[in-house]
Amino acid sequence: MKNYDLYSVIFFYFCLMVYNKETAIAISEYLLQIKAVKLNVKEPFTWASGIKSPIYCDNRKTLSFPKIRTFIRQQFADIINDLYGNVDLIAGVATGAIAHGVLVAHELGLPFVYVRSSEKKHGLENKIEGHFQSGQSVVVIEDLVSTGKSSLNAVEALRAGGCKVKGMLAIFSYGLDNATENFKNTKCELNTLADYNVLVKQAVEKNYISDKDLKSLNKWRENPEKWG
Repeated sequence: MKNYDLYSVIFFYFCLMVYNKETAIAISEYLLQIKAVKLNVKEPFTWASGIKSPIYCDNRKTLSFPKIRTFIRQQFADIINDLYGNVDLIAGVATGAIAHGVLVAHELGLPFVYVRSSEKKHGLENKIEGHFQSGQSVVVIEDLVSTGKSSLNAVEALRAGGCKVKGMLAIFSYGLDNATENFKNTKCELNTLADYNVLVKQAVEKNYISDKDLKSLNKWRENPEKWG
């Protein structure tokens, strides 16, 4: 476990953080190489939250590349060992993080559950799928964080089930201010392997985006809710 002074602990606890800069660069380069990052200023993507965005990061594509998914799995496992030590359970957020969560749980030799966005309308009507017990400590795996609402919905479901959520790990975060506020209000620690700032910087250096694209992205980043 790393040592932090009081200010660092407070900052670490309430912010959306890239855990390791070198890892963030590597993940960003991987995402660009496999074309998981899509840009479309003229016909922007619409998120579940309703926000229009000229950029979309499809982390599901990483599962098709053994080298990349192995790297992601190992980075997640290393962070869990470093920050949280012994945990009882790994949880994945449906649907994008189920596979990555299973890989991490397998790497650590831990049980796995996944959390639906809402309860099933039939059968057992579960929201949390898999075996768990009240009082277990859990780390939540997510593939991507935008506003954080769907991710934190999973956190609240696990807490309602009696689990002790130690934190959430995600492959990528857009680093939006409202997401930071949402995680702060929910008192959930989030660490990511990469984020918007590092990704865009790598995209510029690799000539993946033009100056015109960069201008649009910067304008969107200033006020995502009102952009477009």
